[in-house]
Parts: sequence; C-alpha cells; structure tokens
Amino acid sequence: MVKEIVERQAEKSAVEEIRVDGFDHTEFYVGNALQACYYYHHGFGFDIVGYKGLETGHRDRVSYVLQQGNVKIVLTGALNADSDIAEHVHRHGDGVKTIGMKVRDARLAYETAIARGAKSFAEPTEVTDDYGTMVTASVHTYGDTIHTFVDRSNYSKDNFAPGFKPIQGKADGGVGLAAIDHVVGNVEVDRMEHWVDFYKKVFGFYVYQYFDANDISTKYSALVSKVMANRTGSIKLPLNEPAVGIRKSQIQEYLDYYLAPGVQHIAIATRDIIKTVGALHERGIEFLTVPRSYYDALPERVGEIDEDIEELAKLGILVDRESEGYLLQIFTKPVEDRPTLFFEIIQRKGAHGFGKGNFKALFESIEREQANRGNL
Repeated sequence: MVKEIVERQAEKSAVEEIRVDGFDHTEFYVGNALQACYYYHHGFGFDIVGYKGLETGHRDRVSYVLQQGNVKIVLTGALNADSDIAEHVHRHGDGVKTIGMKVRDARLAYETAIARGAKSFAEPTEVTDDYGTMVTASVHTYGDTIHTFVDRSNYSKDNFAPGFKPIQGKADGGVGLAAIDHVVGNVEVDRMEHWVDFYKKVFGFYVYQYFDANDISTKYSALVSKVMANRTGSIKLPLNEPAVGIRKSQIQEYLDYYLAPGVQHIAIATRDIIKTVGALHERGIEFLTVPRSYYDALPERVGEIDEDIEELAKLGILVDRESEGYLLQIFTKPVEDRPTLFFEIIQRKGAHGFGKGNFKALFESIEREQANRGNL
C-alpha cells in the first residue's frame, strides 16, 4: 500500500531544510549536442534560447539551452575526447548530468550541504557579465549526477547564464509543456535508504510517499520507491531501486545499460494533456501503450472525469484518482539509444500522487518493450 510519511510532526528533531524554490534546469551530457538540440526543438517543441561553444570562446564544450514554459534543458557535448563530458557519454550514453535547483543563496546552500556530509563537485562561483551576476555551486548525489544550486536573484532573465549568448530559435509556440513536476532517480538494490537518508540529513527533505513491492509489481518484476520532497512541494525527487522478481525489472535494465545510478525520467506538467500529447504524436514522439481493456475498466475505477475516454484511449493517456482529485499521465519510450532515460507528461486535477492505480498497466507496458529488446 501507499505509505504517506509526512514528517511535519517531527520537524523539531529534523535538520533545517535547505531553502530551494524549485527546479531551475536539467543538463544533459550528450554525444552530439547539435543533433540532440534538433530533436528536442522539433520533437518536443522547445525554443532554442541560448548557446555557448567555440564562437563564445569555449574550447572544450558546446551547449544549447532550450526552454518551453518554465522548463529549461541544457544539452552539452564535448569538443575533445579526453573531457569529463566525453567520458560521461562513453560510459553512460546520453543522460542527465545536472539537476539545477533555484535558491536565494547558493553559497549558504552549498556550505550547509557540505557541512552535513555532501561531497563537493564545484565550489561557489560568482560570475558577472552584461546581464548581471549569477552564483552557482554543485554537490554530488547518486551515481555521476550532481545538484547545482543556482542563484539568479541578480541576473537578467534575458540570458541563461554567464558564458552563454541568447539566441532566438522559436518552435511554433511549443506543445504546452509548463514546468518540471518531478525528476526520478534509479539506484542500485539496497541503496535507496542510503540516498533517502542523504536527502533527509543533507537537504532536510522528507519522504512524501513510499511505494513497496506490493504496490509496484507485475507477474515478472517489482521495485520499491520513495519520493523525497521539500516542504513546499516545489521539489519532488522519487528514488527507485530494484526488488526481487522472477525476471529483470525495468530498474535493473536501466542500471545495466547506464552502468550507474542516474535519472530515469523527467515528468513535465501540462495544463492540457490531450492537446500536448496530440501535438507530440504529430511531431513523431513515441509513447508506451496499454491494452483497450484498460479504458473499458476506467469509468468504474476512476469515476467521472472531464475528459472523453475515447480520446484518452486514442492517445494512450492513463488516469488515476485520489481523494483530492485525479491525474492524467503518459510515458514516452526511451529517448536515447540505450533503454535508459524517458519522459512523463502529466496533468494534475487535484491529485498530488504519482498514479498508483496505473502502476500495473504501466509496468506491463514497459515489460512488453523490454521483451522486444530481449531484456525481460
């Protein structure tokens, strides 16, 4: 069953939370930033808003900044073979390197994290250009993933960051992606509690929800998950680990190909999931599918909803109801060569959870894809 472990009653004994206002950006290390930029620009409808590379005086990397709504993605590729970017891509394939977090004091956030046991990736750096002053600092988290604290309070919104130049690459209005809802990480078996404690002790986050193997299982595989969050709910970081099953779980498949813990998927919120998913289908984005029987049983399971079930079935959108309302969600197929990273599109209509009622249908769909790859 779902275990809500809201620890507000124990706040006096918990460490003070590092003040985080929300997600700032995610940075991918990729094999070819130019081609990845084309994919997200044309496939997902992101505007291209920033660039750095040889033309801006950077000799080791090239980066493109893409934005839609409040979602910012940075795509970074290596310009030489011996860089940390090239090594990251060689080992993991394309994947998320950085989860950026908005803060009001990057130095304080960093110093607090280090004092509580976090490992430094980059000390606080203050850089000034024509757009103002930005302060950033980074710490290690699971695998080769890092969290970067970003203080933009004295920096213009007209540019992504010092070292970048703003550019205008519109994508015909986008597809309605609004904001990052949550970012999910996969970790090795028996390591989830280690990282739960890390977020508790270092960041002051709490366990928002807990799903055990009885919640997330099929005939063949299972996993366990805990959702870490700050108390405003602006940051949600679910953590998954494999559980014992008859066959290989999707989490273990990810670990086998990524060769380390890492970001499994990024969930992006929309205000109109039917319109968004329809537009993504037209742009060639591929999604997981579920059997027709899922939609035949939907009225009895979730009750009355605003959307037309036939339209949801046509697009493959899932629905789950909670006490506060319901949510609609859909998951892309992996967006990299390796079966690792994918995206979730989500619309919340009062629900604050993660679609527990969809877990069985979703995971069976994932297992069908695993079987097609010969990995189940």
